[in-house]
Amino acid sequence: MNFLILSQAGFNGGDILFQLLAFAFLLTIPAIIFILFFIFKKRNDRLKRVEEKLDRLLENKGN
Repeated sequence: MNFLILSQAGFNGGDILFQLLAFAFLLTIPAIIFILFFIFKKRNDRLKRVEEKLDRLLENKGN
């Protein structure tokens, strides 16, 4: 029933689907950037911890 009303108003199901997909695509771009930012931040923090552990091991081995 609702689709009948929408088609009479000039909306096709394909138009609605295209608009939803375009909107979803626009939302995924910032989401991907946000996710990549946190992945690289985690990797950088992990690398700092490994470097600190390595420095401590080298310092203890030198003594």
